[in-house]
Amino acid sequence: MQDFPNLFLIGPMGAGKSTIGRLLAAELSRDFVDSDHEIQARCGADIPWIFDVEGEAGFREREQQMIDELTQRQGIVLATGGGAVMREVNRRALRDRGTVIYLYTTVEQQLKRTAKDRNRPLLRGNDREEILRSMFAKRDPLYRATADLIVRTDRRGPRSVVNEIVRRVGRLVNPLQCKA
Repeated sequence: MQDFPNLFLIGPMGAGKSTIGRLLAAELSRDFVDSDHEIQARCGADIPWIFDVEGEAGFREREQQMIDELTQRQGIVLATGGGAVMREVNRRALRDRGTVIYLYTTVEQQLKRTAKDRNRPLLRGNDREEILRSMFAKRDPLYRATADLIVRTDRRGPRSVVNEIVRRVGRLVNPLQCKA
């Protein structure tokens, strides 16, 4: 697995980027990095606090700097925040510096997976479903345009998703040696 490129996971909140990223990194003996966690560690504050103090624009500036820095590392699996694709500079860094995997999930699955999560500032409104549908409409085309691979995560265990990613990335890296 030494010849695998950096793997960058994109997708909406609740798609499983962090969970799948950790398992994938372990499977490939890679370092796992979560851009949101790195931002929080550097700031010494959680994301809701950053949103409250700096607004979404301030957070996106921090996110852009972090993605630029992290995508320059070698031998990593990176889970990005759901909104990272909103800036072209982030999409370009991700595309140019590794293999981008869009973890696709439906809005219904997002609702289930984020139902009890109070750490998501963009879901603070009254109608979480409408917020998620609106974000999906804006972001899904960007995820698709950025991704090298699209992998569904709905109603699947994380291990199954990881196995599919390893198999499919293996085919991209060395199509003559990897079988079905």
